[in-house]
This record gives sequence, structure tokens and C-alpha cells, in this order.
Amino acid sequence: MTRSITLLACASLVAASLGVHAFAQGTPQKFTLTGVNTTTLVTGYRTSKVVGAKVVNEANETVGEVDDLIVTPTDKVPFAVLAVGGFLGMGERNVVVPASSLEIGNKTVMLRGATKESLKALPEYKYTY
Repeated sequence: MTRSITLLACASLVAASLGVHAFAQGTPQKFTLTGVNTTTLVTGYRTSKVVGAKVVNEANETVGEVDDLIVTPTDKVPFAVLAVGGFLGMGERNVVVPASSLEIGNKTVMLRGATKESLKALPEYKYTY
């Protein structure tokens, strides 16, 4: 009986000492919420409305289409993947431009100074995932 009580007491001490540290895994994360002024969001555009939009130049010539928007963890700014060249989806290739170079308006996406040839001359972008 004494042996059972001693084992139970030891088990309780071990469990109590482990219980404090059993769930601590690495450095605690620090996260601060910041408020967003939602009135500024009304001047923005939803990515679901931008992706798939035709891209035109200032002469209103179609020079490509927005295929995707990508945000990198280091740059924290979006890049636009444009599908250029080809006909009816055949032979087109993707190139990347900073999203800040696009002028997004009502139902139009403009890339000033762009031509089909200048966009085709950019390095091809291939998705890695």
C-alpha cells in the first residue's frame, strides 16, 4: 500500500512538472492587429474582377490578358501575370509586369506603352506550383 502511494505521488510530481512545459513549443508568436480604413477599399478592385480582363494600350489595342496576380512574401507588392501572343488560347505565353504599372478602370486594364511585340520580348514566366 505504501509502495502504491509512493508511486502515485511520484507520478503526480512528474505529471505536474511536465504539464507546465509540455505545450511550450518554440518562441511565442507576436501578432498585432491593425485597423484598416475600409473607406479606402472602395477605390480598389477585386482580383476576381481583374483576372481574366483584357489588357489594352493607350491606343485601345488589346495586348494581352491578366492571367493571375501574385504576391511574394518578400516584396509584399503584387505582380501581374499577363497572357500574351497566341490566338484563341493557342501559342500564348505568360510574362510578368508589376501590377502598379497597370491602370485599372471601369471594365478596362491599361498598360501604357505596351505593344504585343514588346510584351512578347519579355522573359517567359512559367508557374512553379
